[in-house]
Amino acid sequence: MSKKERREKASYYLKVVGLENFAKSLPKQLSGGMKQRCAIARALASEPKVMLMDEPFGALDVHTKESMHQFMLELWEKTNLTIFMITHDVEEAVFLSNRIYALTSRPGTVQKEMSITLPDRNVTVKRHSIFQDYRDELMELLRGKSTEVLAA
Repeated sequence: MSKKERREKASYYLKVVGLENFAKSLPKQLSGGMKQRCAIARALASEPKVMLMDEPFGALDVHTKESMHQFMLELWEKTNLTIFMITHDVEEAVFLSNRIYALTSRPGTVQKEMSITLPDRNVTVKRHSIFQDYRDELMELLRGKSTEVLAA
């Protein structure tokens, strides 16, 4: 790929993640959320069929995490990319997922597969009973296994 093509591709993906105005910025000049977006742009530039994200928002403050969640939903709508995300944040899993695989600990095997169908994917859905039901079901599932392990 020529230098020009690389620059065009980088510019395109910076625009996709909303960082086109920060193309010349140094990493120390970017916020935590902006750094995450940059990492996502870098991953998208290789045009993957599947993107794996391991605890991508764990180090972010609540407000930045919320905006990144909204960003991920918008990104998914734009690209229709399959995103496989590992998280310990139950609300994050319910909010961002179409399908959740709850794993057991040691050895990590699939304990349950849950299909998630929400009426709308915005922050207000977290107050709806369906969201809370999914969250509670997942928490009980995870709590149950933890309790069993501690009892043993």
